[in-house]
Amino acid sequence: MSTPPLAPRSSLWSIIAVWVVSAVAGIVIGFVVPPGHRAEWLTIALGGAIIVSFAVQLAPGRPEGFIRRVALSVVGALFVLGIIGIVFGLATVATV
Repeated sequence: MSTPPLAPRSSLWSIIAVWVVSAVAGIVIGFVVPPGHRAEWLTIALGGAIIVSFAVQLAPGRPEGFIRRVALSVVGALFVLGIIGIVFGLATVATV
């Protein structure tokens, strides 16, 4: 008799973790980096989010749905950093 497979844990928390890391990085960049260089640093933060996404999704060692989890993590990070960039851009224009 074989043992039944265990129910897989939800991968939603690992996806949201990448989004939170991206949000924290974007907010730190917005407050620390001068307005003229924020776009470059937000792009670097997105590259870091891609690396964090691979690390977080590879850690559990589950191959099922790996591409989907990484894609959701990266696209979510892109949206989070994009919204943060828009907010800081509008704040810069409003203060001028």
